[in-house]
This record gives sequence, structure tokens and C-alpha cells, in this order.
Amino acid sequence: MSQNQSIAAVGSITGQNPISTGKAASFATGHGQVRSPEQPAGLWSRVTAFSRSAGLARSTTLIGRAFFSAIFLMSVAGHFKSATIGYAAHQGVPFAGFLVPASGLLALAGGLSVLLGYRAKIGAGLLVLFLVPVTLMMHNFWTVSDPMMRQMQMAMFMKNVALLGAALLVFNAGPGAVSLDARREAKSAGTNTDNA
Repeated sequence: MSQNQSIAAVGSITGQNPISTGKAASFATGHGQVRSPEQPAGLWSRVTAFSRSAGLARSTTLIGRAFFSAIFLMSVAGHFKSATIGYAAHQGVPFAGFLVPASGLLALAGGLSVLLGYRAKIGAGLLVLFLVPVTLMMHNFWTVSDPMMRQMQMAMFMKNVALLGAALLVFNAGPGAVSLDARREAKSAGTNTDNA
């Protein structure tokens, strides 16, 4: 028996058309089970409920910020090495002796800000300021003639584009509930309630 025949059978028994009445009609699933067409599959409903839980949202946002900021924080020391400065100069970065260490400080400030969730939107903005020139000047794959190097620089370029997207998400949405920003806002809201 098809699904439509099952629904029609329900209608003939009750004297109503389940489709036209808009009521949740039960029908055979083909496995000997009966469920409402509006009822989601069991596993999917559990996954959906779990993904919407507050605890999961809080923890995954914190973990996501930690993973995102790690690449910036781990790269800071390299910005003060002569080899990195020399490579940047070779890539055509002007005033590399000043700009490369300065970009390291920018990555440090932005990375710590996002990690801790302290003024995270400003920190994400600093990371955007860091990523745009670094991506365009250090990973300009379109100027590379060697196929292997071109592929490597293209991968680095796309990695930075992904990081730029993540920075823009933090800039737009903020750091989430487990952050110093959220704690500061909650404290400020409590103070305003006490004063009211």
C-alpha cells in the first residue's frame, strides 16, 4: 500500500480528508511503523535537539574561538625572525623590518582578544586588518610561475580567506556566552537593574 493510499484509508475510516483538514495524519512508513508526517525521524530529532542545547552552544563557541585564535597566537614569534622578515621583503612587502613585527603584534592582540572573548569584535577587526594585506602580498599565487609553488600559495591563500571569513563571523556575531564580553554585559545589566 502506498503512502497516499494509507492516508486515503485513514480518511475513509474517520470520514475526513487528512490532507484537506491539515490535521496530523498517521501513515504506514513501510516498516510496520506508523508515525505522523510532521514527526521527524527519531535519530534526526535527537541530533537536532542536542545541537540546540544551550550547553553545546556555549562549549562549541568557546572551542571554536580557541581553535581559530590558535593559528594567530602560534605564528607570532615567527614575525620577529630575520628569515620571515627577509621572505616578506623578497615578496615585495615595503618596510618589512617594521611591518612584519608590527603585523605580529596585530595577530597577538587580535588572537588574544578573540580567545578570551574580551572586546572580541575589535579583536576580530584587528585580525581582518592583519589578514587582508598578508593574504594579498604573501600568497599572491597568480604571480607564481612554478606549478607546485603556485598550488602551495593558492592553498595558503584559500586558508587565509577561510580565516578571514571566520574573523568576519566573530566581528558580526560576537564571542558568545562563554566570554569576558558576556560576563561584562551581564554585570552591567545587573548594575542597571539595581539602580532602577
